[in-house]
Amino acid sequence: MNCNAWFKCIACDEIYPLTEIVYTCQSCGGLLQVQHDMKALQERRGEDWKSLFDQRYMRTSFPYGSGVWGKKEMVCPLVDDENVVSMYEGGSNLFWADRLGKDVGVEDLWVKQCGNSHTGSFKDLGMTVLVSMVKQMISEGIAIPAVACASTGDTSAALAAYCAAADIPSIVLLPKNMITTSQLIQPIANGSLTISLRTDFDGCMRLVKEISQRENIYLANSMNSLRIEGQKTVAIELVQQFNWEVPDWIIIPGGNLGNVSALGKGLLEMRDMGMINRLPRIAVGQAEQANPLYQSYRDNFNSFEPIQAGDTMASAIKIGDPVSRDRAIRTLRAFDGVVEQASESELVNACARADRTGLFTCPHTGVALVALFKLFERGEIKPDDRVVVVSTAHGLKFPDFKVRYHEGTLAEQGIEAPYQNKPVEVEAEYEKVRAAILNSIERHSL
Repeated sequence: MNCNAWFKCIACDEIYPLTEIVYTCQSCGGLLQVQHDMKALQERRGEDWKSLFDQRYMRTSFPYGSGVWGKKEMVCPLVDDENVVSMYEGGSNLFWADRLGKDVGVEDLWVKQCGNSHTGSFKDLGMTVLVSMVKQMISEGIAIPAVACASTGDTSAALAAYCAAADIPSIVLLPKNMITTSQLIQPIANGSLTISLRTDFDGCMRLVKEISQRENIYLANSMNSLRIEGQKTVAIELVQQFNWEVPDWIIIPGGNLGNVSALGKGLLEMRDMGMINRLPRIAVGQAEQANPLYQSYRDNFNSFEPIQAGDTMASAIKIGDPVSRDRAIRTLRAFDGVVEQASESELVNACARADRTGLFTCPHTGVALVALFKLFERGEIKPDDRVVVVSTAHGLKFPDFKVRYHEGTLAEQGIEAPYQNKPVEVEAEYEKVRAAILNSIERHSL
């Protein structure tokens, strides 16, 4: 098909080619989004699109077996196949959280495990598109010396890995002592220039925007709407995994807010292409210490005030001035959206509660789970609703808060740990080991 796409300002409709190095509208300063030629996409029936995507899904024909590039026509048709940089991202498990659902009271609860990806987070979905487009631009003679991002950890890991695969220099700016060791080692191992700054994420973001503007270094943060095109495939894929049936609710954690914008974009485009005929409701969870969207929601989105984000164990969403706020608010208005917040105690206990049912959740997924619990308790989510919680990263990237929880050291922060599970030390003697096992079995049966 003769598919095409371009950047379009969400405020004044100014357009720019995807090969232009531009992140905001040069006329009004508004955010850009990728606009597809919907007339071309609508030439194929929705049922035929679904059949095509099913034929490609997780197959070995490069690059179409990727969960992202299997939807190439509606993601980024301008990249030649030989310039696609893919780790076969996507295809992540849609986990039936049956036991947790019964515990909560939601009969049809699912967790979309986006952390089961190459670098362990959903950021891979957007980075494959951005880095592929950079490789395409370089092949066309456009000078791009390096690609840079500010990060709370997961974006830097994805950027470093995909740039390493493409042999493109990468630069990451990280807030010092605010990300886990597991996250920090990823860009270091992949050869990225890793700069640790004595500031928070918002400070890193201000600097990387200035450096990108002055030095012609390509910006890889989610204000670059190419990333949104990959991230929107979460919505497409989870509907595909339900045999193209739309759930009633999708709940997602929100930091820089590109993810909720992407979710809505994917769903709206599927509807416009005739692939679905209804939309779900969307809920966003924010940490109480970094909750500007929640505060705006409480004011019916009539205002939005950036805040100074406080310390939170949900470190990847510790963002007080999210760049995608306008896109996110537009999405929530279109989807009758809801925003909730989670305290530190609520989010760590939500993780521990979910882990007891077979999951291994990151703290940001804990924030989304808290939103689920609160919406169900208020009666907004019904017992027979089909609900999907988007898990954005693998729990192995955030082991410290789990260790502290089960060791009991979070009590210093006033956090109770009702799901605490300490190792039991006994002498290496049969009777003592047997007694420990039987005591455990007895407690479990109570």
